[in-house]
Order: sequence, then structure tokens, then C-alpha cells
Amino acid sequence: MATLPGLRARLAVRRPGARRQSDRAAPRYITSAEFDPNRDEAIHSAQRLLQAGVSVKLHQWPGTFHGSQAVPSTQVSQRQLAELGTARRRAIAE
Repeated sequence: MATLPGLRARLAVRRPGARRQSDRAAPRYITSAEFDPNRDEAIHSAQRLLQAGVSVKLHQWPGTFHGSQAVPSTQVSQRQLAELGTARRRAIAE
């Protein structure tokens, strides 16, 4: 699951345990690799969130493996990193 920098800092200023309605329904961005030992867990997490009414974008990258983004010279890694950057910018802007 992708971590969004900046989001953590914004949430840290709130009182622990204090939640607004909008916090419970914050959209999620979840990615997984096709050959990732955590793939099924990512998919199930997305399904549970959807069932709870949370907006979720789940992207499974076909043909990739856990940690494949560490090879930035491949086209798929470049697409993954670009999409992650877009998701981060959206989360910080909201």
C-alpha cells in the first residue's frame, strides 16, 4: 500500500482519536504487483474499504514483482512512479 508523504503531517496536528466524518471516508490509493506476496492482502483491503463505502483506487501492475519499482529504468516502473506522484499530489491538494 502506498504511503502519502505530507498527509501524515497534516493528520498529526489533530488530537489523537478526534475524527471528522470526512476522515472516515478519505479516498484510498492502493497498488500491488502481480507477483507480490502481499497482493491478495492489498486486494482484500480494497474490497473491505469499498464495502465500507470508502472511495478506493486499486491498481495491480501486471507482470511486476514486489520491489520492481527499484528498477527505475524500465517503462513499467516509470509509469508506476508517475502514477504514485499523481496520487500524492492529489492527496496533498485535498
